[in-house]
Amino acid sequence: MTTPAESHSAILPQRSVSEKTIDRGFVWLARLLALSVAGILIFIAIAVGIEALPAIREFGLNFLVNSAWNPVEQNYGALPMIYGTLVSSAIALLFAVPLGIGTALFLSENFLPKSARTMLVFMVELLAAIPSVVYGLWGIYVLVPFLLPLENWLNDTFGWIPLFSTEPTRVGMFPAGIILTIMILPIITAISRDSLASLPPDLRQASLGLGATRWQTIFRVLIPAAFSGIVGGIMLGLGRAMGETMAVTLLIGNANQLNFSILAPANTIASLLANQFAEASGLQVAALMYAGFVLFVLTLIVNILAELIVRQVKKF
Repeated sequence: MTTPAESHSAILPQRSVSEKTIDRGFVWLARLLALSVAGILIFIAIAVGIEALPAIREFGLNFLVNSAWNPVEQNYGALPMIYGTLVSSAIALLFAVPLGIGTALFLSENFLPKSARTMLVFMVELLAAIPSVVYGLWGIYVLVPFLLPLENWLNDTFGWIPLFSTEPTRVGMFPAGIILTIMILPIITAISRDSLASLPPDLRQASLGLGATRWQTIFRVLIPAAFSGIVGGIMLGLGRAMGETMAVTLLIGNANQLNFSILAPANTIASLLANQFAEASGLQVAALMYAGFVLFVLTLIVNILAELIVRQVKKF
């Protein structure tokens, strides 16, 4: 008697030697492409690190806690720029994450007719195609005047809190964070929507069949099931926010000073590089490359933390 495995293999057609060779070749090609991506990443890190070596030798880890940036005295520190990068990105995530996930749910759960959803999806994705300099110019002439009354109210009402203690001007951390919110919103929305739309329909049907409401199904079944994809979209948006240059440069004020108020002018690492790299020389170039290397490491740390969060959630 033949076993089920033998009868199953007898039914399937035998693969030829050429097909097996092509499969092995494809596997090795995929491995090569994956390793090439990792190699490019390592090459960039090494190249930036080598250019930053003079500043690393000169300032060491004090570069991370020093607030001075003085090309005349050759004294450099990146603390205000690190703070500005993290805070502006945090402001962007604070608004973009709920907006992006909410929009993704709205566009993936049949709240609208398919024709209307298709148009809205196209419009959201179109936001990602707008050049950053256009966002910056729009921010100067439209967003800043719109936000100024709100900033004045925050300063008048909550000025006793260090976060709102500075009298607002036309530029600052808060407008830069809001423009970053708009810029990363399509990334978070598109990836979150794709993650939710790719879930098996059986999940929704099973949850509803067990008596769950539509909103219970969304928050207790669908979002946890698509959590890894949603976190991936958030991390991509965060990477865009941390590395954004032109729009932030036009709105943040480019002040190389540490100020805890989000209403005050500030600076980010990307804006610092955009403003000073063209005219830099000597040790200043190395200091700018050191700042770029710090931004590279910060982005890497954020992605590692995101991966750890996803793995912890998958255990439950």
